[in-house]
Amino acid sequence: MQSNLVTTKEAARVLGVSKAFLDRDRWAGARIPFVRIGSRAVRYRLEDLETYIASQVRHSTTHG
Repeated sequence: MQSNLVTTKEAARVLGVSKAFLDRDRWAGARIPFVRIGSRAVRYRLEDLETYIASQVRHSTTHG
């Protein structure tokens, strides 16, 4: 099961964002689901990253 878990650094690489972006996201309410293992270790499931990427598809640059 752990083979589908990646570190914050690896998740940032998959998403094309900085590690700091993911750190801030967790503190702000976590749009991107994560797994906390023990009291400190944070991991992301690859399938959650793929779901997040798919949810970000836009067909227009306008807000609404």
